[in-house]
Amino acid sequence: MDDLSFIRDTMERASSFTAVPGGGGVLMGIVALAAAGVARRAGDPNEWLAAWIAAAVLAAAVGAMTLVRKARRAEGYVLTRPARRFLLGYLPPLFVGALLTVALAQAGHAGLLPATWLLLYGTGLVTGGVFSVRVVPVMGACFMVLGGLALFSPEEWGNVWMALGFGGLHIVFGLIIARRHGG
Repeated sequence: MDDLSFIRDTMERASSFTAVPGGGGVLMGIVALAAAGVARRAGDPNEWLAAWIAAAVLAAAVGAMTLVRKARRAEGYVLTRPARRFLLGYLPPLFVGALLTVALAQAGHAGLLPATWLLLYGTGLVTGGVFSVRVVPVMGACFMVLGGLALFSPEEWGNVWMALGFGGLHIVFGLIIARRHGG
C-alpha cells in the first residue's frame, strides 16, 4: 500500500490541472460583453464600476461552477494537488486586484482599473497556468498585452479593452480549451 501511495503521489505531482472550463470561459466572455454594453451607458464612474463588479461576481460564479463540474466529471474530485497549485498561483493577483480596485476608486483613478484588472488577471493566469494546460498561460499573456496597451491608451478606451479582454479573449480561449481539452 505504501508503494501505491508513493506512486499515486508522484503521478499527481507531475500532472497538470486540466479542469479549466472552456465552456465556462465562453460564458464568462458573454457576461463581459453584456457588462461592456451596460458600462458604456453608465452615467458616472461609480455606475461603470458597479456594472463591471457585478459582471466579475457573476463570471466568477460561472467559472467556479463550470470548473467544479468539469473536475468532478474528469478527475472525480475538485481539489487535486494540481488544482491547489493552480489556485495558489492564480488567486493572489486577483486579491491584489481587489485591493487596488478599492484604492484606485477611492482616489478617483477609476480610469486605471481596466489596465489594472487585465494585467493582474493575466498575471494570475500565467502564474496559475504553470500548473495547467499550455493554453492557460498563453491566454494570460494575451490579457497582459491588452492590459499594457490599456495602461498607455486614453481612459475613454477602457471599456473597449475590457470587452476585448474579458469578453473576446475568454470566448476565443474558451473555445480552444473546450475543443482541445474536453469542455
